[in-house]
Amino acid sequence: MTTLRIDPFRGFENMLRKMNEVAGEIERGFTVETGGFNPRIDIYEDDANVYITAELAGVPKDKVSIKLNEDRMLVISGKKERSEGEKDKIYLRNERSFGEFSRTFVLPENLELQSVKANYRDGVLEISIPKKQPEPPKEIEIAIS
Repeated sequence: MTTLRIDPFRGFENMLRKMNEVAGEIERGFTVETGGFNPRIDIYEDDANVYITAELAGVPKDKVSIKLNEDRMLVISGKKERSEGEKDKIYLRNERSFGEFSRTFVLPENLELQSVKANYRDGVLEISIPKKQPEPPKEIEIAIS
């Protein structure tokens, strides 16, 4: 009687490697954005503050809302609209995005949430949040007898 060996996983690793290569190529070549207008955000810090900067070109200040709730969730929302004269045009190319947007960030616990400041100038929203200063370690003086 002849014994036949079957290896069901033969070539499986090679196939997985090739699939990962294809997925990597797709990931490098495409950016997926949902919704209409999705502003770009930078978040950075220094020793004293955390900063959030949002590019909101074309969004009037009165159409931007910043809210912070008790769960340390910061929500930046608003609406970028076409002007009345632009709505009736026949576009040959349309690359600008319009619509409502909302970006949500959970802030770390080491921030002073009562001292948040926001500035809006030239289509750029800048939010600064001071960091809490660490409490100095408690020292207990011990008398020597």
